[in-house]
Amino acid sequence: MAGNSDPLTPRAKLAVTAGKAVAAASRAAGRGSGSVIGGRVALKLDPDLLARLAQHLDVTLVSATNGKTTTTRLIAEALKAAGPVVSNALGANMPAGITSALAGGADARYGVIEVDEKYLVGVAQATEPKCIALLNLSRDQLDRAAETRMLAENWREGLAGTKSVVVANCDDPLVVWAASSSPNVVWVAAGQMWKDDAWSCPSCGGVMQRPGDDWFCGECGFRRPTPSWALSGDHVIDPNGSAWPIHLQLPGRANKANAASSAAVTAVFGVPPQVALERMYQVQAVAGRYDVVQFQNRDLRLLLAKNPAGWLETFSLIDPPPTPVILSVNARGADGTDTSWLWDVDYTRLTGHPICVIGDRKLDLAVRLEVANQQFQVCDNLDQAVQQCPPGRIEVIANYTAFQDLRRRVGN
Repeated sequence: MAGNSDPLTPRAKLAVTAGKAVAAASRAAGRGSGSVIGGRVALKLDPDLLARLAQHLDVTLVSATNGKTTTTRLIAEALKAAGPVVSNALGANMPAGITSALAGGADARYGVIEVDEKYLVGVAQATEPKCIALLNLSRDQLDRAAETRMLAENWREGLAGTKSVVVANCDDPLVVWAASSSPNVVWVAAGQMWKDDAWSCPSCGGVMQRPGDDWFCGECGFRRPTPSWALSGDHVIDPNGSAWPIHLQLPGRANKANAASSAAVTAVFGVPPQVALERMYQVQAVAGRYDVVQFQNRDLRLLLAKNPAGWLETFSLIDPPPTPVILSVNARGADGTDTSWLWDVDYTRLTGHPICVIGDRKLDLAVRLEVANQQFQVCDNLDQAVQQCPPGRIEVIANYTAFQDLRRRVGN
């Protein structure tokens, strides 16, 4: 809710100062950015701090299983055309991390905030967003997060009657079910490559029919809404039918879909699609994702994939065989300790690629690759894997903590 707000209370100011001090100490100790621990301390001192920090901002929340960090970055870049922006660009997307990010936005007009799916409703209640972007829902961290239908139901109940403009992907039935309780929805045809979590109707449990790009339930009539925005090849089609070219430095169809959703969001704030899409070209990488780095005199492209849907999208954008591929999987707290999702990934898409496997759970991954009849080598670490790879740029695909491990090793 933008506008002139009262200055922060003394308690809130103390909480912000303490949070920043703790974050700085964490960084000095080499324990990461400090945003999460700083936010936790600040919220302990003032439990209402998140709402206070958002009072003067026009807020956009972005939530999804995949693509929320990149989409948040694209929206933030585009909205800078309209005024200063504060955003949790490093992906700390739970209340503590969001609070830390907004604490640095006293002079901002817009807040563009990535939110973990589980916390979306609570953060929306605190920040009163002008816009909420819902991109997709699929299985991820099943030991921590709820099953996808439960998440969709939580969104649906929590966003019922919201004053926010909801920008939602009409190609994901779970997202449509969640968004349909909202009175003001802008539908975007952003596509859905991964469909295995949406074969039954979220409304009645019936079997979904999927002719072409359409979908509907033959039993209760729940069906794909008509979009007002759409991704069409390398263009975004706006509500007037005009086609605007997408020029991104980020690879793959998934990022074009993120750009389409981002253009629909920024239009809510009066930024024309041409201006928004031109600004999105400035984004070269997002928190290390898609970066090409030099390591042992080799080019490595770093790619993050955390769940079956994400791995499927990533396989679609890597260079063709015989490009070497390194796969790294951990199962630490931030990843989810359940690795059963590996069996949902179609690793036959890597046929023809020389593959090296590393990470804490490399043997779990090795068993899965063996069942998929892939040729691979198990290596102790990144150094050894790079030495085993044949010439050419190496595609390195890792889940969350494995990705952070790799970034530290290559000095990124």
